[in-house]
Amino acid sequence: MSTELYSLVVQTSHPDLVIDAGVVTLGEENRKKLDAMRRREEKLRLAQASCALLNSGGGVIKMEMANKDEHPVELGLDLEKSLRELIQSSDLQAFFETKQQGRQLYIFVKSWNCSPEDGSTKPRICSLSSSLYRRSETSVLPLDSREAFSFLKKKKSSVKCSLMENGAPPRKNLRAECQDISELDRALKIFQRERIDYGHKLAFSESTSIEFKQFSTKCIQEYVARIIPEYIPAFANTRGGYLFIGVDDKSKKVLGCKTELVDRDSLETVIAEAISKLPIVHLCSSEAGVSFRTKFIDVYQEKNVCSYLCAIKVEPFCCAVFSEAPKSWMVNKEKGVYRLTAKEWVGMMMDADPGEKGGILSEDFECQLSLSTSPPCCRPVYSRKGLEHKANLQQCLFPVSPGCLQYIPDSLWKELSSEHQGLETLISQEIHSFSCQVLIFSRSWAMDLDLKEKQGVICDALLIAEDSPPILYTILGEQDAGGQDYCTHTAFTLKQKLVNTGGYTGKLCVMTKVLCLSPQSTAASTEGSACPIHYPSSYNLADTQEMEALLQALVLVLLSFRSFLSDQLGCEILNLLTAQQYEILSKNLHKTRDLFVHGLPGSGKTVMALKIMEKIRNTFPCETNRILYICENERLRDFISSKNICKAVTRKTFMIKEYHNIQHIIIDEAQNFRTEDGDWYEKAKAITQREQDCPGILWIFLDYFQTSHLDVSGLPLFSRQYPREELTRVVRNADNIARYLQEELEEVRNKPPPNLPPGSLGMLREFNWAQGVSGSVEIKSMSLKTMMTYVAGKCQFFLSNGYSLRDIAVLFSTVNDVQYYKDMFLKEMRKRKMSCNNNELIYNHDMFDSVRRFSGLERSIVFGIDPRAAEPAIFHNLLLCLASRARKHLYILRFSS
Repeated sequence: MSTELYSLVVQTSHPDLVIDAGVVTLGEENRKKLDAMRRREEKLRLAQASCALLNSGGGVIKMEMANKDEHPVELGLDLEKSLRELIQSSDLQAFFETKQQGRQLYIFVKSWNCSPEDGSTKPRICSLSSSLYRRSETSVLPLDSREAFSFLKKKKSSVKCSLMENGAPPRKNLRAECQDISELDRALKIFQRERIDYGHKLAFSESTSIEFKQFSTKCIQEYVARIIPEYIPAFANTRGGYLFIGVDDKSKKVLGCKTELVDRDSLETVIAEAISKLPIVHLCSSEAGVSFRTKFIDVYQEKNVCSYLCAIKVEPFCCAVFSEAPKSWMVNKEKGVYRLTAKEWVGMMMDADPGEKGGILSEDFECQLSLSTSPPCCRPVYSRKGLEHKANLQQCLFPVSPGCLQYIPDSLWKELSSEHQGLETLISQEIHSFSCQVLIFSRSWAMDLDLKEKQGVICDALLIAEDSPPILYTILGEQDAGGQDYCTHTAFTLKQKLVNTGGYTGKLCVMTKVLCLSPQSTAASTEGSACPIHYPSSYNLADTQEMEALLQALVLVLLSFRSFLSDQLGCEILNLLTAQQYEILSKNLHKTRDLFVHGLPGSGKTVMALKIMEKIRNTFPCETNRILYICENERLRDFISSKNICKAVTRKTFMIKEYHNIQHIIIDEAQNFRTEDGDWYEKAKAITQREQDCPGILWIFLDYFQTSHLDVSGLPLFSRQYPREELTRVVRNADNIARYLQEELEEVRNKPPPNLPPGSLGMLREFNWAQGVSGSVEIKSMSLKTMMTYVAGKCQFFLSNGYSLRDIAVLFSTVNDVQYYKDMFLKEMRKRKMSCNNNELIYNHDMFDSVRRFSGLERSIVFGIDPRAAEPAIFHNLLLCLASRARKHLYILRFSS
């Protein structure tokens, strides 16, 4: 590159990504006067900044005009051409707008998205160059982004086909790939020779697989090192081939390079090093590099060696060989502008919705945000079928009524305005000029966006209004020099997340304004709170349709969480909270330090526990070692521990150790706790309340209907579990399993165990589930031998239909049963050819466990082996716990008498 990336400076004092591209000459006539090097350097600098912003959610490029024109000037044809090449479109207005303010020129860049508006396939990201080459006849052709995407797609498809047929990545033979076998045979014969006469005319021509080059007479090693990154990848990416260096391409005569000018060993080293530096990206399981061989052939003239012919034979590569890292950039405030590696670039280019592959996502989930229509940094978002679509959630949480002003949530607005005299007047003065508007209040928008809360902030309010850009207001109790930085950073994060998480594809900025409510309850606006960059009018929300589109993106920002399916699918996907879950998570933690959350089976209690711990970390703030998660079983403990957001222990460990550094405690599956090791509740209460001026958080999640024992649980009386919230909507299980849960809940209601509080039965009236997901429930009785054959056959069927071992759980009633039966079931499985990569997984996989130890976890397929409870009174509770573990298919298998 002719310019260094340090010349692009990311400014951090704006609520948007702003890249300072330095001094640039603008205007066609002015640019014609520049020398070629300066013109090329400025053009590349602008292209780098534009590419980085297009790929990173959009933003602003700030440039100082080198020319002293007072009147507005155009960019210049060469600069416009580079931008058109970047977006591969003549419509610059779709992504770029310019605005001149004195000697400053601002280019407003909208985020890239690959939505095929014109019917053509667009790449996922923008690139100045793919750095991929292919051979075509006698030429080396660079691939643009669209051609590169097509090339990579074909390579990936070829790899898949080869794996399906042979079980190994393709290893193609150069000769078999060449169309003109006779010419390739002649080239091979020359390659195999040890000597050749000077001026010998080769009996073959340049072709797709053959290239002639003559040695440069100035610096041979530099010349060879310069042509390697172009020709070797081109051959490797096509059908392989031969590069003969020392042949005149017109006459086809062998000339070689004079012996006194060539050190064969050092030149061979230069060639090997140059090829080793070529970036390669595998789309298969192979780790092989570029396969090549270098040969030096003595060229004789009058019986003496006068020169050398250098020949490089290149085999076709299974995947992709680059000449260098693609010329594609991204930007963030931490790293600045940075260039993507070849592996990162291919990963983003080839990123696709996992639902396109079929399987559980396409069957059971509805796509809320697709990669095919979203900005480059987005992850796909899915919600379970039967749950609210993002449009329905937006209408529920942030409704838009034309011509009306809405304060959302109304309860928080009333609470804030009653607590702070003058707040209502202050807000009214600010927003009176807007007609159709939604004002969304939060005690801290920063905290809602996983940022740190700031002391002294009364509240934040996000204004979404017609004919205006979004505006984030921060209301302070007293003047604070850090208020503007807080507001700016929050607005910046909000804008980034609306695009890169919410998938908003329109032109977007978030303006900021800091207001101060003085001690005398008069309104005052802090000086200098307005954003200094004036955006074009196209950044205003034009109508209610654009308002709703932005608010739907906001729904994805606030309600999305990393799906538990991500690890199973091998890629990150997001799921959505329900409105019921979001309402509980939106509580003010300063006022709701203690909370009991009662959730029916499959209602998402563990997801809620994870989310609330993330919120605790930002609200107070505190490190992860200040938050303690307590559960009853080790597997759930290990699962939570792997998320790295808290310290996770079992109840037994909690009662043994002291926790001097812990401030906040989250307890999950509390219905299964016991007092055998002491009063765990009083200990947790004492820990969270030892700082009287600032007590910690103690949230307890439980489901009495899944209680697995009749001992004393240690929970306070039901009437003293206050404040209390309920989760009554089942979001995990398929329709048939949810109906089975409903039946078992009725059994518990009719014959409740003695330790189930009568008051808890009332929530059963609210039981409902997300309908629309097909599944199965089978309840059978059979002999042990038949049962083992049945389970092995079902596992074989599911594994051959796209499921993995991680989707399956075989659950027994007790730990002793697991130890007794596990090897028997494994032995039966080993008799069959399971469609997994390594049968050793079957030996070591943790698919076998007891119902109680699997509490809080889930699988797509669950086998319950002869379920029975130690106490008959809780038999239906055990069945509830077993059944709620299954997302898709449930098999309850009993031993026949």
